[in-house]
Amino acid sequence: MMVKEKFAQIYTRASERKGGDDELESLLSVPLSAQEIKTIPDDRWLAAFSQKVFQCGISWKVVRSKWPSFEEVFFQFNIEKMLLMPTDMWERKATDPAIIRHLAKVMTIPANAQMIHEAALEYGSFAAMVADWPESDIIGLWRYMKKNGKRLGGNTGPYTLRVMGKDTFLLTQDMESYLRNTGVIDGGRDTQKSLLATQQAFNDWQQETGRPLSQISQIISFSCGDNRI
Repeated sequence: MMVKEKFAQIYTRASERKGGDDELESLLSVPLSAQEIKTIPDDRWLAAFSQKVFQCGISWKVVRSKWPSFEEVFFQFNIEKMLLMPTDMWERKATDPAIIRHLAKVMTIPANAQMIHEAALEYGSFAAMVADWPESDIIGLWRYMKKNGKRLGGNTGPYTLRVMGKDTFLLTQDMESYLRNTGVIDGGRDTQKSLLATQQAFNDWQQETGRPLSQISQIISFSCGDNRI
């Protein structure tokens, strides 16, 4: 049975846990506008996706420390250059000691470059597609990345969107626990039924509060559990 809380109750609980409204508000992210997102070059999207892929199962600090070498080895993630590289060149680059040597993760780079390239052909740029994608169907953008990209399912794609400034909620452990405890979802987290129910809940909260999805997501996570936002 779903127990739908008014968002004001959630906010009050989060505020109490964080030491007051001002402290809570200072922790919330502010997404970029559509126009700001459209200025992000497509090579930066590929770099961001690639960094998140490599961070899966590896210390984020280690990946960040090596990232300048990734930029150098992969030609600053220039989309055209990525698409022209033959398979044997990718295999050689995957053994370069300057980067984290993981062939399967390296091979996501050309696959995701292809996704970005195809989106650019249709929308003018990958950034334009992302910018114009309605937040009321953000799970549709997640689905697009999972279907057309490589290793962008789960939280990898959504986390990258958040980092790049696109407004999105995240299904962190605390967020998932909240959704289950209140009956918004009762099956697998990533099933179509659960995702649609979650999207509808966030759309309702957004209408109620006028806040971005990212802030709603963060406030809920701050209101419960271990504050994984």
